[in-house]
Amino acid sequence: MPDVRMKRRTFLGLGAGLTVTFLAGCSLPVIPKRPDPTPETALGWIRHRDGRYVLSLPRAEIGQNIATALKQIACDELGVDWDAVDLQLAATGDIERVRATVGSESVKDFALPLAQACATLRDAVAAGRTGGTLTAEPRPMSALRAFAKDARYVGKPVPLEQADAIVLGAPVYAADMRRPGMAFARVLRAPASPDLASRPAAWNESAARAVPGFVKLVEDPLLRQGKSDGLGIVAETPGALDRIAAALDVQWEIDGGFEATDIERAIDIDRRLAKGALSHELVGESVDRNGPWDVDLRIDVPLGAHAPIEPRAAVAEFDGDGLQLWVGSQDIFYIRDVMVRRLGLDAEDVVVHAQRVGGAFGGKTLCTVELEAAVLARAAGRAVKVQWTRDQEFRQGFHRPPSSHRVRARLKDGRVEDWWHAFATTHVFFTNAGLPPWMQSLTTFIGDGGAARGAIPSYRIASRRIEHDLERLPVLTGPWRGLGAGPNALAIECAMDECARRAGEDPVAFRLAHIDNPRLARVLKQAAAAAGWNEPRKGRGIACGIYKETSYAAVVADVTVSDGDVRVERLWCAHDCGRVINPDQVRAQCEGNLVWGLGMALTDRLPVADGRVAAETFADSPIPSIDQVPPMDILLVESDEPPTGAGETAIVAASGAILNAIRDATGVRPARLPVTPTDLIASES
Repeated sequence: MPDVRMKRRTFLGLGAGLTVTFLAGCSLPVIPKRPDPTPETALGWIRHRDGRYVLSLPRAEIGQNIATALKQIACDELGVDWDAVDLQLAATGDIERVRATVGSESVKDFALPLAQACATLRDAVAAGRTGGTLTAEPRPMSALRAFAKDARYVGKPVPLEQADAIVLGAPVYAADMRRPGMAFARVLRAPASPDLASRPAAWNESAARAVPGFVKLVEDPLLRQGKSDGLGIVAETPGALDRIAAALDVQWEIDGGFEATDIERAIDIDRRLAKGALSHELVGESVDRNGPWDVDLRIDVPLGAHAPIEPRAAVAEFDGDGLQLWVGSQDIFYIRDVMVRRLGLDAEDVVVHAQRVGGAFGGKTLCTVELEAAVLARAAGRAVKVQWTRDQEFRQGFHRPPSSHRVRARLKDGRVEDWWHAFATTHVFFTNAGLPPWMQSLTTFIGDGGAARGAIPSYRIASRRIEHDLERLPVLTGPWRGLGAGPNALAIECAMDECARRAGEDPVAFRLAHIDNPRLARVLKQAAAAAGWNEPRKGRGIACGIYKETSYAAVVADVTVSDGDVRVERLWCAHDCGRVINPDQVRAQCEGNLVWGLGMALTDRLPVADGRVAAETFADSPIPSIDQVPPMDILLVESDEPPTGAGETAIVAASGAILNAIRDATGVRPARLPVTPTDLIASES
């Protein structure tokens, strides 16, 4: 068969008109909207139908089991049995717009409006007013049944919503969806970072058409992701996609390139400090930067993947009423907005159905696979499913930004007198996965609150200087569990540990001497007591912190080190997130954070080479395996304070406790993550 290759000029010419229209209409990216939930909007989440109640979940269910927690609140406030409330994952046509499921806000910001709405509906049903428009009455937490100490469901373990459906393989995830006549599709891209301009130069279309199961080859400028022009393929079966891709044998053009050393050099904090002050000053108190320092640490944190177990997927279908999408997204309304803008549709003609998300951690906030599915469904004239491979998750998703930290401290009378934390990283909120270079460069002047999160210590220190630089990198970065709080808190807790050692004090007592916040002091004391801190043991570390000024955690870690190999033997975590709605799920969130911190310390590194993320499987970018996960003791602080977030809190202490335990076991302070046997052995020699 002759090798018939379509040339790049032909490819570009096919979409020239649409490209002009697209660029003219989309010079600015679609910006997510973040409305605050209110009792009035919450009335749309809970409805009474035929003697039963239906709760439309206003949050994405991403494994945190917020469906269970909000149903607990609804049942208690309505005063009904568990089985009297049916839960459904919402579609964009079911409820008013809600903001993305991010920031550990689901209980913190949605519990009270839901309870207030349920109280209004309960009173209306009791009075026989089941029709007409209701007006939610603002009621304080103290007047709501769901938050009373004798609540029937809140504060107690209950069966997980959708647990049976998950076990039985019901279509609760996007990848499980099946539609009549559905085809399967994929977008092929160059083996390069989406931040490098790339395009298909030539391909063998006739060979692809000869593959059994071939449906369509799709060339559309809307298949561009970042600067990467894609080529779509549609097939009758998932297995045919690999064979079609091989037959196409696409030849790619890629502009530019980079190596891992380019990224390391770009954010090297010492190199930047040598040039003078950094661009963004978080705290600018007077600190003598030229005198001797008692503690002077360098810590480097590499790129890290979100690594959800579920690669993202979407099903798209155009029917007589418009476009329907089934997605695993953290923001279905943002997905709808992108469809409206990119495809030129009216909002009422797009319905986005929320499915469960098999892990997200901030990585499923933008529109990627969803737009691919919609474009390919339109081209194929039938329902289409697009599911990324693990390779695509690594290479086309955005990742934890790398960061480089220098922390210096000066002691006086055994207490921290001067503190200087300087770090360099890249953008989190203003991600290059969503913003063009010109727009991101504007944000560089105002800073990035995501990158700076958690950088201000929760300790009493006389003089502090905290500053950072932002640098656009050629890999995609963005929100990652805890945002900057993980790396920033790690640097803080390692430095505080060294300060305690320099002062000759116990790390717990030293921290307590610098803490004014009673809730932070309480979790620190509880974690230490649970671990038997006063019993002598080599290889023990502690760390603590506050997440978003609302939730508190402290972690103790025990480790052993043999020939440089680190094993975490046990972890203790004390956690205060105010009133606990579901203790089992808060414990699960703590456990997830502890494993996340273990990974940050010992396994997480996303390799980069030849102008791209070089990982294809978990073998290339590993996550902690089950044999690396130690026993965990989770202590939940009983509190009458309003509920706050639990999804990211312990990240402020998990990795710091492990690094401090390694320091205690070996006498070596690791300077870069993840900690490797080579680094420890080299430091000891």
